[in-house]
Amino acid sequence: MIRRLLVSFLAVVSMATTVLAEPKTLIVAVLKFGTVNWELDTIAHNGLDTANGFALDVQGMAGGPAAKVAFQGGTADVIVSDWLWVARQRAAGKDYVFIPYSKAVGGVLVGKDSTAQSLADLKGEKIGIAGGPLDKSWLILQAYAAQAHGFDLAGETEQVFGAPPLIFKSALSGNVTAAINFWHFMAKMEASGMRKLVDISQAAEALGLDPETPLLGYVVKGEMLARDPALVQGLAAASRAAKALLAQDDAEWDRLRPRMNAKSDAQFEALKDGFRAGIPAPGPIDEAAADRMLQLMVKLGGEKLLGSATSLPKGTFLQGED
Repeated sequence: MIRRLLVSFLAVVSMATTVLAEPKTLIVAVLKFGTVNWELDTIAHNGLDTANGFALDVQGMAGGPAAKVAFQGGTADVIVSDWLWVARQRAAGKDYVFIPYSKAVGGVLVGKDSTAQSLADLKGEKIGIAGGPLDKSWLILQAYAAQAHGFDLAGETEQVFGAPPLIFKSALSGNVTAAINFWHFMAKMEASGMRKLVDISQAAEALGLDPETPLLGYVVKGEMLARDPALVQGLAAASRAAKALLAQDDAEWDRLRPRMNAKSDAQFEALKDGFRAGIPAPGPIDEAAADRMLQLMVKLGGEKLLGSATSLPKGTFLQGED
């Protein structure tokens, strides 16, 4: 009898240990065809999630707003957004935390036959802009044009706003003279023969901002960080490990190529180079530099862009050890 009880007890302990040993699932809701999927695929394929104490469950979404609804509604643990959005949410009382993912930004491109040498040369021309009037790149370029050239970029040009694929096609077809697009569409546009007129990082630096500040990142809830800091740090560690692999291993990129929608070798190489250029340096984010960027965005976009945020809210960034 005693022996049977002991065996039963040990069986229960063994089952409990097995359950505890199973990695916790992290549901990540991201744009179905977004470039972050390349990193998430690398994490899952190489077991970097389980090596860091979690199991990755990627949920493809139709767009950024749908991902945010899933996150805010509790059906997703992680999304990808920019830290300015996180700052806005924190200022509104929502405890969201940003984990750096990429510093890659877009730029302004013109056709290979264009004679434009600066933004001022676009006077009277039509500019295609991915996003809307409050797109952060568009705001930075307006401030840069005013500072560098005394040029009213919004007032002296015609703007066409649209989704990145639409702006991509409009630029290649010549329906717009210049285009402002996300970095991966910009890479494809350059590979197709377009020329970069201004890089957003160049404009940001001229305005006194730090181009090394990562704009995009994973967003988690502060309650998860407080409840299970090892889980959140595990996500950060897996992301860094994937980036280290993608920074060096061309074979990993060859494996990813089928999902990258590269139409040519030139596009594939441009996408690979662009991703690598966007990998943030390890270590904590310079919060003073981020605050300068936020305050410029407040000046340019006001409450429509940043709500009640007027300075960087404490706790916006995950500042764990690298």
